[in-house]
Amino acid sequence: MSKFPHCDDVLPADVPTVNLPEVSDRLGIPVTRVHDLLRDGALIAIKRDGVVVVPEVFFDDDDEVVRFLPGLVSVLRDGGYQDDEILRWLFEADESLPGRPADALHGHRAREVVRRAQAMAF
Repeated sequence: MSKFPHCDDVLPADVPTVNLPEVSDRLGIPVTRVHDLLRDGALIAIKRDGVVVVPEVFFDDDDEVVRFLPGLVSVLRDGGYQDDEILRWLFEADESLPGRPADALHGHRAREVVRRAQAMAF
């Protein structure tokens, strides 16, 4: 059994990812604290080619976790969504945004993504 949550790779192959030691370096924290972030839902990880990784888009330009991601994950998990379902939704193109919700978390459309997640969860 894993010490921290991750799911199978449900992302498109072209989605850049970061392994956990690199996440640790970016955030300036020990890798065990990265495990805590995964358990707490501040991040979601997948297992790609035998390595647990996090989508790179989950980090901002300052190498911090995107501000709205933890709340978004929490809302969707509370609504009964599993991590693989959350990831599929985040990385599926949505013409009404436009683009992918994961990308929209970096701009002025982030609040709209959270609003949509709240509507989906309830």
